[in-house]
Amino acid sequence: MKHSKLSNYKIKRILGCFCLELTAIQTTKQLKLNRKTIDRYYTIFREKIAQYQEEQKKKFKGNIEIDESYFGSRHKGDKRGRSTATKIPVIGILKRNGKVYAEIISDASKSSLMPIITGLVAKSKSNIYTDKWKSYDGLVLSGYKHYRINHSKEFVRNHHHINGIESFWSYVKRKMRKHNGIPKHKFYLYLKESEFRFNNRDKDMFNIMQKTIIHL
Repeated sequence: MKHSKLSNYKIKRILGCFCLELTAIQTTKQLKLNRKTIDRYYTIFREKIAQYQEEQKKKFKGNIEIDESYFGSRHKGDKRGRSTATKIPVIGILKRNGKVYAEIISDASKSSLMPIITGLVAKSKSNIYTDKWKSYDGLVLSGYKHYRINHSKEFVRNHHHINGIESFWSYVKRKMRKHNGIPKHKFYLYLKESEFRFNNRDKDMFNIMQKTIIHL
């Protein structure tokens, strides 16, 4: 890496710990390096992952699941549902048996969701599956084949489910809990890291990071 005071050997050791999902504190203890140094390299890795993920963004085709989720600590008095008062809303688009894309949104309104969906999901040869949230009402009028799932009244029926994207949300929240709180200004980097790990979960993470993301 350019302008680094550490040797490539030490950077690779830090990268190895990052790929194993050790926290910065765990890596600091294991490698006996300064905590600020570990934090700096972990941030660099996440920034490069985020850049890579945005560059890989392309149109989704096929059976597509779309849903939103909310991230952040719970506070007394928080309302349940799609509230953005204390939480960060995110839309997720997942191709079944394929990749996922997640993006922070201002809210779950139709005006926020529709431009993202129309920009990322091809209308031809695509079936969209969502819950019954009203903001998805315009999908059919926009030319999509749209199927809605009512969780309160039906179980998984053939292809009618959004289990894939819901599994992704569980995956992200499980990963983020390990860090005992993520600063709001860094949430995007952790979201893109989770997206990257999910999309490459069956691959050699260190090899991808070294050859494709960090170029060591």
